[in-house]
Amino acid sequence: MRKREYDFWILFTVLVMLAMGTVMVFSASSYSAQYYQNNKYYFLIRQLLWGTVGVISMLIFSNIDYHRIAACSPLLMLISTILLGLVLIPGIGTVINDSRRWINLKVTTFQPSEFTKIALILFLSFSLSKNNHKLKYLFTGLMPYLLVIAANAALLYFEPHMSAIILITMVSVIILFCAGARISHFLLLSVPVGVVGWQLIISQPYRVERIMAFTDPFKYSQDQGFQVVNSLYAIASGSLFGRGLGRSLQKNLYLPEPHNDFIFAILAEELGFVGAVTVIILFMLFIWRGMRVAMNAPDTLGSLIATGITSLIALEAIINIAVVTSTIPTTGMPLPFFSAGGTSTVFLLTSVGILLNISKGTTSTSFSIIRNDQDDYGNKRSISSRKVGEL
Repeated sequence: MRKREYDFWILFTVLVMLAMGTVMVFSASSYSAQYYQNNKYYFLIRQLLWGTVGVISMLIFSNIDYHRIAACSPLLMLISTILLGLVLIPGIGTVINDSRRWINLKVTTFQPSEFTKIALILFLSFSLSKNNHKLKYLFTGLMPYLLVIAANAALLYFEPHMSAIILITMVSVIILFCAGARISHFLLLSVPVGVVGWQLIISQPYRVERIMAFTDPFKYSQDQGFQVVNSLYAIASGSLFGRGLGRSLQKNLYLPEPHNDFIFAILAEELGFVGAVTVIILFMLFIWRGMRVAMNAPDTLGSLIATGITSLIALEAIINIAVVTSTIPTTGMPLPFFSAGGTSTVFLLTSVGILLNISKGTTSTSFSIIRNDQDDYGNKRSISSRKVGEL
């Protein structure tokens, strides 16, 4: 059967979003960069640099067989765990905004949690592609994977980095479910996990305050609701077509660090409802094509990696936009390909490169749903298999 080249739409949507994101980083950051750094191009230059590095990495990894990359995943997972531990050591880890999430490399900073996301996806996919038949057992099958996830979550908790914990947990659960984990096991574990999660929330006053601010952000507009209120002002003032590129008012020191987690609000203010919907459509197109690659992948390993990468980018986008629009409580989640950030940009584009490599081996005539189940005798049975035409 004829093999295809890269999935054009994945490459197209990512490059378009990266270009839009770079323009928006400059637009959103120019005022604060001039005010704090005395150089309005400060964040633009950094974003162009890391974007270029990321695109080069994407092209390199798109030409490396994903089987070879996945075979290194146990080592990558070990390195990731070590880095998460190192970042907690004073003198190695750098504290920014009361969080110790970065390693100071003198010329730049490195955020290990971004590496952890892709390392965990590769590790889980690689191991589950060989041992998914064991997932029908809770303690000997599912539990070892949950312990790996919990160990990384524990290290992230001490940074603290709650948004990363939420993200890696959700992506991991999706991969485990697609590999064959039973819903009943997840339901059984949901109670203790929910209790632990609630205890973690109430253990820190600022987390409780964020939830309270979510219920009525304007009541807490001078403290925990400050960012959300100014974000909503920005979105509301954008109207249908926006104020115009570069004409945001909220970026003028009203919205803290508008080029990072709340860049979507500035985009909506300057480009309006039309611009915001365009970005959402681009993400929807990427998610559709990503899941299509997962369903058409030549093997279970490719299916699980593609599912993990697509889910990672989808969840980051959904959570970020939900926070910016005050749909969920505030948490630090960047908007993929738009928010400023070197480590995040490079590893996101690297993961897209792996996804593109998987897409080269997909076929256009048929697919099988990733998830397989087993009967009581251990015999595999496919839940669904069907033919589809060229899309």
